Amino acid sequence: MSNVKPAGKRLLAINNYFYRRGGAEAVFFDHMAMFSQIGWDVVPFAMQHENNAPSPWSSYFVSEIEYGRQTSPLRKVAQAASIIYSTEAQRNIARLIEQARPSIAHAHNVYHHLSPAIFSTLKEAGIPVVMTAHDLKLACPSYKMLRAGKVCEDCKGGRIYNVLRHRCVKDSVPLSGLVLVETMVHRALGLYRDKLDRIVVPSRFYIEKLVEWGWPREKMAYVPNFVDVESYRPKWDEGDYVVFAGRLAPEKGLATLIQAAARAKQRLILAGTGPEEAALRELAARTGADASFVGHLSGQELHRLIGQSRALVLPSEWYENAPISILEAYALGRPVIGAAIGGIPEVIREGETGMLAASGDVDGLAQKLADLAALSSAERKEMGRAGREWIARDFSAAAFRNRTLELYGALGA
Repeated sequence: MSNVKPAGKRLLAINNYFYRRGGAEAVFFDHMAMFSQIGWDVVPFAMQHENNAPSPWSSYFVSEIEYGRQTSPLRKVAQAASIIYSTEAQRNIARLIEQARPSIAHAHNVYHHLSPAIFSTLKEAGIPVVMTAHDLKLACPSYKMLRAGKVCEDCKGGRIYNVLRHRCVKDSVPLSGLVLVETMVHRALGLYRDKLDRIVVPSRFYIEKLVEWGWPREKMAYVPNFVDVESYRPKWDEGDYVVFAGRLAPEKGLATLIQAAARAKQRLILAGTGPEEAALRELAARTGADASFVGHLSGQELHRLIGQSRALVLPSEWYENAPISILEAYALGRPVIGAAIGGIPEVIREGETGMLAASGDVDGLAQKLADLAALSSAERKEMGRAGREWIARDFSAAAFRNRTLELYGALGA
């Protein structure tokens, strides 16, 4: 790749939040930093929030929609309308592109805050528009294909009324009804299907799932997530535990993991917080699992915890996309035990970089934990080394940059 800076190239990078909040935001910020480094002018568009990073473009950001606050009935109606179709976002992005016309617009997460109304504005202005599918919102109204802790595809084939019938959004009739209306409006106006030029998809599994739900394959581009392995230290003194790092939520499969750890008599450390914490602590006590809850960790603290583990465990029970946590574990020189669901099997080579267990199978996961513990420290280290070598080649920043530039070029940017 040439180091010559592209003349006059400008990226409009779009996401609800302008701070590192989750996996989508990590990709959003790393994407912006990468394109700034290769000479593009990068202009962000997001929602105002007290945690936002500073930006000279923040005056164009849309007003914050904060759920759960006590507001008047009239304000709630206005918020509901903005969630579905934000005319404020349209006005602000129109002013922004008049001030700084981009070569291309690349959106990450926009629903419920910015809304996909902005895609109409960009399309009318003749700006190529790309969006990364970080979840399954393009198919499933409630975005996770998950109901009562189990995979659910009842809305396939246009049967989106099921989101209300099953109360898929926080078990709430009003919220589920709002999301049903949102989906009906977005589909009627073609805000995703007709206004997006390409959908970037980080896993092959999500491509196939979206095709199953009626999306044209030619509309999608496979661009896997990346990590910069050089910013991760791969050499650690191995401890005597496996680790889970992430949100303590039902779909993460942590009840299965705690029971499996108890049966395999393996020490487990869980780094994260979430709604399931109290129930998981009680389950650990009841099953006699050697499980420690260490709260939310980030940066070097988290790297050390994973780096000194025997392996990272990702026991998910929903359609994961392309978890960056697996790539980070490899970058830290550690193997991964993952559930064979969603995009996870695409980033684990059985017996080479880690192991796969059937999702939701306590006995199967317990066996994999025992198999991993039976290996020598040197064998686990070799698995981690193989994982790091693999992602340095196929999931690198350079690979992401080249694939993205090729996509932008195909769209005339």
